[in-house]
Amino acid sequence: MHKLILIFAKTLLVQLALGTLLWGVEKSIETQVLFRKAIDGYNNIRIPAICVTKAGTLLAFAEGREAGDKGDIDLILRRSEDGGKTWGGIEVIWDDKDNTCGNPCPVVDLDTGTIWLFLTWNLGSDSETAIMTGASEHPRSPWVTYSEDDGKTWANPKKLPHLRKKEWTWYATGPGNGVQLSRGQYNGRLVIPANHADRVTAKRDSKTYRSHIIYSDDHGMSWQLGAIQEPLTNESTVVELADGSVMQNMRSYHGKGNRAVALSKDGGASFAPLYLDNGLQSPVCQANIQRYSWPEESRSRILFSSPTGEKREGITVRLSYDEGETWPVSKMIHEGPGAYSNMVGLPNGNVGLLVEIGESSPYETISFIMFDINWLEH
Repeated sequence: MHKLILIFAKTLLVQLALGTLLWGVEKSIETQVLFRKAIDGYNNIRIPAICVTKAGTLLAFAEGREAGDKGDIDLILRRSEDGGKTWGGIEVIWDDKDNTCGNPCPVVDLDTGTIWLFLTWNLGSDSETAIMTGASEHPRSPWVTYSEDDGKTWANPKKLPHLRKKEWTWYATGPGNGVQLSRGQYNGRLVIPANHADRVTAKRDSKTYRSHIIYSDDHGMSWQLGAIQEPLTNESTVVELADGSVMQNMRSYHGKGNRAVALSKDGGASFAPLYLDNGLQSPVCQANIQRYSWPEESRSRILFSSPTGEKREGITVRLSYDEGETWPVSKMIHEGPGAYSNMVGLPNGNVGLLVEIGESSPYETISFIMFDINWLEH
C-alpha cells in the first residue's frame, strides 16, 4: 500500500511539474497588432516585411492601401527600439500620390549598417491584369531606397531599370526580407528574392510567373540580376545554408499544394533544377524561410512560416535541423485566417513573426507574434 501511495505521489508530482512547464511554454508566445485594416489610416494594410538593424532596432514594413492590389498604395513603417516590446507610430516611407509603391524587401548590410529596401512601382491606374498582359501604360519596375540612420530617415527611391528585362511585364520584389551571405566565397553578398512575368498573353497566366534573384557585391553601390527560375514559380524567400549555398523557396503553381525549392552554389547567380518539397504543404501564397542558428551554435535550425492546407489559414511555423531537407517540427501559431508572413531573430534569442491574420479574413491585421524557440521545439 505504501509503495502504491508513493508511486501515485511521484506520478502526481511529475504531472504537476509537466503542467507547470507546459503552461510556461504556452505563456512564451505573445501577439501584438501593429497595423489594422480601416483603422490605422488606410482602408487596407497588407504585405508584411521585417528586419533587425545592426543596432538591434526592429523595422516592420507594410503597404498602406486605399483599395486592393492596385491604385494608391503607400510604403509604411513602424519601428521598435526595445526588441518588439513597444512600437513607434506609423511612418510613410514612400507616397507617390495615386500610384502604387509596394512589395517591401529589406536587407541589412551588417558590415556597413545600411538598410537597403527594395520596392516596386507602377501607375496606380494600371491593374495587375493590364500589366501582366502588356496592356498597361507603364511597366512595373524595381526601385531601391536606403537608410543609414537605423531606419529613421530614408533616401529618395531610385529606379533600377537594368534589373528588368524588356520582355518582362509583371515585377515584384520579395515581399519579405533579403539576406546577407556570411560564409564561403560570396561572403558579404546581399541577396534579394524577386519575381516577374516573362511573356504577354491575352489573359493572366500563372505559367508566365518566374522567381529570380537580385544581388550586390559592393555593399549596395550597384545591383546585378542573378538567376531566373523555371516557370510556375512566384513570390519567394531565401536562406543561406551552412556550406554557403543559397536556398530559394518559392510560391508554386505546380498544383501539388507544396513549395518549390532550388539550390545555388554561386550565391544566386545560377541554380540547380528546382524540386517540390513535400514536407512543406502550403496553399498558393507567399511564405518565409529564416535561419535561426548555425550548426556550430549547438545545432542547425531553419524556420519556415506559411498558411497550411488548401486555404489561407492556419499560420504554421516549421523547423528543420538538416538544412531544409526535412521538417520534423511543426506548430500552428494562428488557427484562423492568415496569409503573408516574415520572421526575424530577435536580439533576446526569441523569434518574431510579422504576419497577416484575422478572425474572419486574413487581411484584418498585420500582427507581430513573439515566441520562444523552446515553445516551438516542445
